[in-house]
Amino acid sequence: MTISSMNSPGPALFSLRVLAGLCAGALLLAAPHPASAQGHLDARYEATLSGVPVGKGTWTIDVADDQFSASATGGTAGLLKAFASGSGTSAAQGRVVNGALVGTSYSGTTAWSKKSEVIHMTLVNGYIKDFAIDPTPPVDPDRIPVTDAQRHGAFDPMTGALLRVPGNGEMLVPDSCRTGAAVFDGRMRYELKLDFKRMTTVKSESGYQGPAMVCAIYFTPIAGYIPDRPVIKYLASERRMEVTFVPLAGTRILVPYRMVVPTPLGTAMLEATQFITQATPPRVAKTQ
Repeated sequence: MTISSMNSPGPALFSLRVLAGLCAGALLLAAPHPASAQGHLDARYEATLSGVPVGKGTWTIDVADDQFSASATGGTAGLLKAFASGSGTSAAQGRVVNGALVGTSYSGTTAWSKKSEVIHMTLVNGYIKDFAIDPTPPVDPDRIPVTDAQRHGAFDPMTGALLRVPGNGEMLVPDSCRTGAAVFDGRMRYELKLDFKRMTTVKSESGYQGPAMVCAIYFTPIAGYIPDRPVIKYLASERRMEVTFVPLAGTRILVPYRMVVPTPLGTAMLEATQFITQATPPRVAKTQ
């Protein structure tokens, strides 16, 4: 699910879409730098609103020396599911070039009530070459069009969820937060900016326990959105959103562990309950 899916029917899914959308675009620092990058993540998340469970999801990431893949699933749960059923999936594939993640394809599905939507995207060296939404949404004259220039230098939302830290020093440092990126989710083009807030520690029910870094996150819509939509105005003006990152073992990548978004309905939070990450051995070249 992406930020743009919040334009869809079903206001009861507001908190889940805020969380899923912002986590899906949490930011990518794609500065190329040669580095070892082989790791795997198997994570499970729970979404809550004012402390009440409203959703669950999974996230799997595989990073090899020359390619990567990531996939996520999520859906409503608990009390919210009784009022509005919703689910979503997303997946991305790409190459690892000089230690940087370069997306080549992205797909995402969103289902709510009796409706569904599928987004497909093809990327070439940071350019959104092709994209499509099925079924094709009706043309809204109030929607700001996305220009071809705005499709350059943009990341798909799944690749954009992985915070790349260049170099070979400590990863959980304030400078890792001080970055920004452009994201295109198939409908909307937006900018995300991070800034350092504090260091903390986290302890999942299964898997990772240890230091983590909390970053403020700021959302700026650029194109592909309807300016008068209340959700867009709210996100653009909100200054209390934050994301907590932890390392993906064996790589120079930080992955969102927790996301906090104040909403008119209460504080929405997406947090890992399982975060099992491990380094994987590099492939050994075959010899004759």
